[in-house]
Amino acid sequence: MNATLGRYRAMTGHRLFWPVAVLVIMFAANTIYRPGFLSVEVKDGHLYGTPIDILRLSAPLILVALGMTVVISTGGIDLSVGSVCAISGATACLYISQQPDQNSLSVVLTALAMALGVALVLGAWNGVLVAVIGIQPIIATLILMVAGRGLAQLITEGQIITINSGPYRAIGLGHILTLPLAILIALVAALLVAAFTRRTALGMIIESVGGNAEASRLAGIRSGRVIFLAYVLSAGCAAIAGFMMTANVSSADGNAAGLWVELDAILAVVIGGTSLAGGRFFLSGTVLGALIIQTLTTTVYAMNISPQTSLLFKAVVVIAVCLVQAPAFRARFSRRRTGAPPPTTVPDQPKEQVPA
Repeated sequence: MNATLGRYRAMTGHRLFWPVAVLVIMFAANTIYRPGFLSVEVKDGHLYGTPIDILRLSAPLILVALGMTVVISTGGIDLSVGSVCAISGATACLYISQQPDQNSLSVVLTALAMALGVALVLGAWNGVLVAVIGIQPIIATLILMVAGRGLAQLITEGQIITINSGPYRAIGLGHILTLPLAILIALVAALLVAAFTRRTALGMIIESVGGNAEASRLAGIRSGRVIFLAYVLSAGCAAIAGFMMTANVSSADGNAAGLWVELDAILAVVIGGTSLAGGRFFLSGTVLGALIIQTLTTTVYAMNISPQTSLLFKAVVVIAVCLVQAPAFRARFSRRRTGAPPPTTVPDQPKEQVPA
């Protein structure tokens, strides 16, 4: 009995147990509501189905959340990723729209390089404000969140830029080896970030900086450089996500592209088990968190929940996920269920005075 209870506690105490459990429950609920929810078929050599759509639509959020994970693990936050998505997508679409041959691969590659360069400069701007000048991360990135949205509007001149480029559209809707290209891009990005942070000392350095930047500096780690690179990486991931968002609709809207994606990214990071206080981070949990959020969005649309209540429904589910993950909440719930008294602290006893 004790051994079984111990295995149960070890299983439920694993950081990925509850995200996986919630994802399975949502898939089961959708399958009950729509029996064909899990069906996947091959058409014209491509995989189609709701699970494939969830993976494809979650790819931009996975990319943004990966960069956000690294930033949060350094003890910071990046509220500007949505604006960076809009700027990168607007820059790429603007360049393509001005070319006579929009289907030229060289034109698309040039547009992507230009837009990615702009995004990396914006990430470097955030890094300088936080790591060099010492502005609080939430304030530094809030500046670009607001100004960046205006910059995206300036790039598009307040209009929606429409393009007709097959190579660019493939970023969001193309297929390779029967799978959507967006899924493969997100997978490659996740593997690269995992390789650099888990197969090298970089991950330990990032966690050390997030745990105590001053102690890391005294230990010889250039914490400022690590923080700077984290914001550059976040902007780069957001730029690629911006390409996907605009490629899905073959247009760039400086006002709507990437709107509120920073909040979904932060939620994905928290659901995945990474603490907002910095320190240890879990990339696999972040990917699961992004899949949960996209599955929840798909569920809301599939169940015809009204737009007025969809955000509230989403918030309630996210709160429930965060609560079941919290060790303190689970411990309190377990004590209430078993009737065990809460732990008490014994006050320090005064030391006996020893006569001189």
